[in-house]
This record gives sequence, structure tokens and C-alpha cells, in this order.
Amino acid sequence: MKRVTTIALTALAPISWGSTYAVASELLPPDRPLFTGVVRALPAGLLLTALARKLPTGVWWWKAAVLGGLNIGAFFPLLFLSAYRLPGGVAAVLGSAGPLFVVGLAALLLGERARLRTVLAAVAAAFGVGMVVLTAQAELDPVGVAAGLVSSSSMAAGTVMTKRWGRPEGVGPLAMTGWQLTAGGLIIVPIAALVEGAPPALDGRAFLGYGYMMLINTGIAYWLWFRGIGQLTATSVTLLGPLSPLTAAVIGWAALGQALSPVQVLGMVIAFGATVAGQLAVGAPRPKAETFSSAEVTDRNVSMDLTGTPVRR
Repeated sequence: MKRVTTIALTALAPISWGSTYAVASELLPPDRPLFTGVVRALPAGLLLTALARKLPTGVWWWKAAVLGGLNIGAFFPLLFLSAYRLPGGVAAVLGSAGPLFVVGLAALLLGERARLRTVLAAVAAAFGVGMVVLTAQAELDPVGVAAGLVSSSSMAAGTVMTKRWGRPEGVGPLAMTGWQLTAGGLIIVPIAALVEGAPPALDGRAFLGYGYMMLINTGIAYWLWFRGIGQLTATSVTLLGPLSPLTAAVIGWAALGQALSPVQVLGMVIAFGATVAGQLAVGAPRPKAETFSSAEVTDRNVSMDLTGTPVRR
């Protein structure tokens, strides 16, 4: 039951990310993916780090920078670039390749067995998502497609390395999330200044969109995601990724008036079924005997991670 609860909470992250495409197209200023990445990541990272009241020490300064670069610094700008250049949920479908990247990297770096059932679930999910989006009406911009694929591979590498390095003793997911969002946001800042120049003028709709993306779509969602990585296998977590494009398709149909054909509906059923089957195929991670000092317990309470289990390697 605890694993089911963890999976359900972790699944809220990709479900939230599925709203990114609608928010970006309807509320945010156009053609500013780097600025959007900064506003989405940096304030949320600083807020979470302040709430956790803990900074990196020793090697975790550069480890946090690497993880922040993979999960945030490279992922965010490329994600928004693909969202701006591709229609509807086409950008989201490219993320469905992420589980396949993670399965391979997890086998190489984490020793997670690449089971045939897991690979088939990942392929079926990607196929189902493709049925949802890749219709005759979909226009595929080469730059947008390349950006989407690279962003997916960057996030996959970040997920695996987050699992491989775990967390330092006494540090909960709240602090780890804050470190990565802050590092990633800082990486994007100079690039945004050079490429896009001064920040754009923002109206009320933009403030609403950025506020939602900073607090809900990023701060809370990434905290749930990294918490899930600490308690589940990397493969199990990434197989929840197809929920993002499925959510994007549902929002496009319900809120943006985008029609769904019978083939697209069938694709959604296949992708969702593959996501559920993938969780059954992966199984629970091997338990590890761990003890916690009073300092670790105190930090977990401070970081509001009342149920998470720190991963130490």
C-alpha cells in the first residue's frame, strides 16, 4: 500500500507538467523560452531551499550543479523551445522516449535489470502517445523535434544520476529539489540574457501563468518527483512520464477545443494501460537496512518530508 501511495503521489508531477503546454501557449509571452525557464525554476528553488534551511556541503556543490543542469538547466529551455515551435501536444509526445533512455541508463549505471516486460511497456506507452498526437494534421518542425528529444534525454540522465547519487545524510527531498532548481535556474540566467535580452513586459495573465508554473508546476511537482526517485526505482518513476502528454491531450480537448479522433482516444487508452502495466512489471526496489541519527530525523521534519526515506550511497 505504501508503494501504491508513493506511485500515486509521484504521478501528480507528470500530470502537472502536462499543463505546461497549455499555460505556455495561452498565458505566457511568446518566444521567450529561456526567460520562462528562469522564472519557473529560480524563484521556486530559492523558496524551497529557504524552507529546508540547508545548503550543499563538500562535493554536493558540484553534484547539485550537475543534477540541476541535467534536470533543469538544459531541460527547461529545450522543453519550452519545443513547446513554442510545435503545435498542441506534439512537444509532449517526444517526452515519451524518456522511459526508453532511462531503462538503458539504469541498466548501465544502477544495475537495474532491463526486463522485457518493462521495455515493452515503455514502447507501448510511446506508441500510444504517438497515436494521440502524430496525426496527418500535426506539423513537425525539425528544430522543435530536436529540442524535444534532447530535453527528454537530459531529463532521463538527470533522473538516473539523481538515483545513483542519492542524497547526503540528513538531507530530504525538499532541500535536494531546491538545490537543483536553484542551480538550473542560475545556469539559464546568463544564456537568457545573451540570447533574449531584457525581460519582456508582463501583464496579469503572464503573472498568473508564471505563478502557477513556479509554485505548482515546478516547486511542488519536482518535490514529489525527486521524493519518488528516492523511494522507487528510476525505471518505475520514469514510466509515469507518459501521463504528461496524456494530460496535455486531455487539457487540449477540454479547455482549448482540440478535437480527439477515435484513433487518438485509442492511443490514450494504450498509453495509460502501458503506464499502469509498467508499474506492475518493475516491482518494488530492494529494501536496504538504514538507520537514522537524531539530526537526520530533525532535518526530515524541518524539510516537511514526513514520509520520505533518504537514499544514501
